[in-house]
Amino acid sequence: MRSMRSRLSRVFAGSKFDALVLMNTEEKDANFTYLTGFYGGVFEQDVLMAFPDRMVLLTSELEAGIAEEQRPKEMEIVVVDKREKFQKELGAHLAGKEVGISGGYLPYAYYKFIRKYAKAKGFGDAQALFARAREIKEPEEIDTMRSAVRITKKALGAIPSYFKEGMTELQLAARFNYLMMEQGAQKTSFDSIVSFGANSALPHHMPDSTKLRPNSIVLLDVGAMYKNYCADMTRTFVFKADRRSSKYARIMEMHKVVEQAQRLGLESIRPGADGHDVHMKVAEFIDTAEHGRYRGKSIHSLGHDIGLEVHDSGLGLGMHKNILRQGMVLSDEPGIYVQGFGGVRIEDDVLVTKDGARFL
Repeated sequence: MRSMRSRLSRVFAGSKFDALVLMNTEEKDANFTYLTGFYGGVFEQDVLMAFPDRMVLLTSELEAGIAEEQRPKEMEIVVVDKREKFQKELGAHLAGKEVGISGGYLPYAYYKFIRKYAKAKGFGDAQALFARAREIKEPEEIDTMRSAVRITKKALGAIPSYFKEGMTELQLAARFNYLMMEQGAQKTSFDSIVSFGANSALPHHMPDSTKLRPNSIVLLDVGAMYKNYCADMTRTFVFKADRRSSKYARIMEMHKVVEQAQRLGLESIRPGADGHDVHMKVAEFIDTAEHGRYRGKSIHSLGHDIGLEVHDSGLGLGMHKNILRQGMVLSDEPGIYVQGFGGVRIEDDVLVTKDGARFL
């Protein structure tokens, strides 16, 4: 495994902390994954202590072998088979130090445990340091995300052949998840969204027993996770389209506007641009398209950052001022939602390059 020292340097840059402490629950903290690079193992309730030039992992015998196989050279692995040893190791490494924690993740009970035995000089929230470091993707991260996108695209290309009248959203979601796993996904990046008909006007509708009918919208908002990194893509289809119907004509009009809006977003994303301004430009385009027919029907931000988590470091396109930088990966996902009729959303993952942006 390549060196993790560059990631340590990025996280600690400008920091007041001597050490950072991450403790997993039943799920791994994404910051733990960022620093270790681990893509196998559970590491439940393990503790990672990070310093500017090294890391110490407190783990169980159950996980030690897996950790040894994956560990970066900067990591020391300590097997803590008894609670007393766990407590002793915390104090040995953290006593008298200013310690940063993952405040947006660490449960209070776990924090109290660490605080009690670390004997640190003080504690503070280091979440902003991790967010800043994770905003800019390294070439290896980008390549991994490109693989996650490729898996998702292949599954999206195959899924229309499984559309069947009378099938439920849940059944189609299960089929899609299988297709992604078959293509090499580690798991889904998030719970797959599958919406039929009027349900597609609800951006976060979760699949249920709604059945597929002819001339209906089929919207899939999905993503594969590959080696810890996420993809997030949306496609909108029409099942057994009645091309002579006014309903189909309306869907196609919506789809055309959303396609144009997504292209405008891609052309506007570039280093130095304000993400809020990009969002507003696209929102204004949708509001004025087709003589204002869809004014107010675009009800979410244009996009968000993507990485180890599907909403990675908190950056958004639309919520507040965000200056875009080379190496960021964002979603570009305009949509139009007409309650009682349906919605159209198109989403792709975008890399901010030195002079613009391109789809992964």
